[in-house]
Amino acid sequence: MLAVTITKQGAPVAPNIAVTDTWPQEPPPGPGMATIRTLASALNHMDIWVGMGIPGVDLTYPRISGCDACGEVTAVGEGVDPAWVGSRVIYNAAVRLPERVRPGDPPASTLAPEYELIGEHTHGAHRERFTVPAANLAVVGPDADPIAAAAFGLTTLTAYSMMITKGGLRPGQSVLITGIGGGVATSALAIAKWMACPVIVTSRSRDKLARAKQLGADATVLDEGQDWSKEVRAWTAKRGVDMAVDSIGRPTHMNCIKSLARGGAFVTPGNTGGPKIESDQARIFWNQLRILGSTMGSNDEFREIAALFRAGHLAPVVDTVLPARDARRAWERLEAAEQFGKIVLDWR
Repeated sequence: MLAVTITKQGAPVAPNIAVTDTWPQEPPPGPGMATIRTLASALNHMDIWVGMGIPGVDLTYPRISGCDACGEVTAVGEGVDPAWVGSRVIYNAAVRLPERVRPGDPPASTLAPEYELIGEHTHGAHRERFTVPAANLAVVGPDADPIAAAAFGLTTLTAYSMMITKGGLRPGQSVLITGIGGGVATSALAIAKWMACPVIVTSRSRDKLARAKQLGADATVLDEGQDWSKEVRAWTAKRGVDMAVDSIGRPTHMNCIKSLARGGAFVTPGNTGGPKIESDQARIFWNQLRILGSTMGSNDEFREIAALFRAGHLAPVVDTVLPARDARRAWERLEAAEQFGKIVLDWR
C-alpha cells in the first residue's frame, strides 16, 4: 500500500523521506484494535525527531511516523463495538502504559501517566491504512472536513491538557504564548480565546505576529533577543500574566518566569530551542509560581476536545495542504520553520 517512509536516521530529515507503493498491507485488527482508512494526516515536530533519532528510543528504519490523522474505520477487532465501522474519526496518539505494581511502592495517586506514542514507538499514520487501539478514537462526525480534523488532535490535546487540566486556566485570565506559529502555540491561542482570555504572543517573525493578530491575539512582541518580559509586564500594567505557555525552552524560559504574576503558571510541553535553562528560584518561591511540565493527554481529555471540535468551538490553523505523494515538501517546510499552523497530507 501507499506509505510515506523515513528511510534512515539523519538531519535534515527531508532528504530521507520517500513515498512507496509497496509497504505491506495492514493485517486484520487484533482484540481491542481498529483499522483506519486514512483521509488526511498531519505533521508535528515529532515527525522531525523520529527522523533525527530520539535518545533512549530504539528506532529502526525505514519507518513511518505520523501522530495525527483523520480517517474512516474499516474494521474492528474482538471486543470492539462494530458500530465503529464507517465512523469518521481522529485518534489520540498517546497510548497509556500500565503502572508497575511492586511490593513497597508508594501509592500512585499523584504519579503522572507514562505514554508511548503512535508514530514514535510504533509505525504511525502517514500511510493508506493504520491500526490503533479503539479506546483512543474519537468521532468527528460524518461531514467533518478531514483536513481540519487531521490537523486538530495532538496539538490541541497537548495545549488543552497543559492549560486547562494541569494549569487550571480560568476564563478572563491573561496568557503569554511564545513562538507563535507552531501547532501547539496556535492551538493554545485558540483555547485561550475560547476561554475569553487576553493573549500576548511572541515571535521572531513580523509576519507571524500579524497572522496571530488576525486570529485574536491582543498584543504581540517581536523577539529580537531582548528582555521582552518588560514589554509583557507593561501590557499588564506591571501585574504580570497568569499563564506563560512555552515550548521553546532555553531562549525564552527566563523571560517567561519574569513575565508571570503572583501565583502564575509556567506550562511547557517541549523545548525546541534547547532543554538547558537558567531560572530564578527566588522569583519562583517569592511569587508562588507553578512550574508544570505536560506531555500529550488522556483519552478522556481527547474526547473533550473532540466534542469542542464537533460543536465548532475550536478549530486548527492549517498552513499547507499537500498530496501525500509530495510528502518531502511537507518535511522541508516543517524543518525550515516557515509554517504558521499545521502541514497536512491529503490521502484522498
